[in-house]
Amino acid sequence: MIFLRYENWRSYLRYYPVTCLILAANIAMFIVLWLNGGSTNPETLVKYGAMVDFGPFAAEQWRLFTAMFLHNGFNHLFSNSFAILVFAPPLERMLGHWRYALLYLGSGLVGNAISMGVYRLDSTLHISVGASGAVYGVYGAFLYIALFQRQLMDTSSRKTLYSLLMVGGVYSLLIPQINLAAHLGGLVGGFFIYGLIIRLLKRR
Repeated sequence: MIFLRYENWRSYLRYYPVTCLILAANIAMFIVLWLNGGSTNPETLVKYGAMVDFGPFAAEQWRLFTAMFLHNGFNHLFSNSFAILVFAPPLERMLGHWRYALLYLGSGLVGNAISMGVYRLDSTLHISVGASGAVYGVYGAFLYIALFQRQLMDTSSRKTLYSLLMVGGVYSLLIPQINLAAHLGGLVGGFFIYGLIIRLLKRR
């Protein structure tokens, strides 16, 4: 079962440095938000890089990147950080550090870009933050592995992955505040980015 974590913290830091940096960035930015108006304050979120589909902020493409490291409330931070902490490490081991970073960030950018495109189709004003697109990019990579590289994933891990995707899909549909487009975009992005990486950026 590749999703069970047996490492102590020292081993975790040594084996998964990129995952640790991502978690540290999420926590650090949450503290910054908390000290400057609160992580649920719309003005604070916009000031520090949330995605926005109205006014001059909508043209600022850098927000597609910064929004990945911001979270709306502690529960939002906890759920995404838990997913990264538990499910991302096996992918960092499989891909190597910099290729894993490329997939994580690329998936997050794809998910955020698709969600912004969807948001602009209606007249509602949106402010969006979160690592969910990148997290679903990790799931998308594992879905590719489960379907096309079955020797890399045991049966229990495949069942766990499929359960995660089913529960996540239902949850994304039922909870209005969840950015469904970012989840689907990140999932598709991670699936195809992983396929490209293993073909174009092969490990030595």
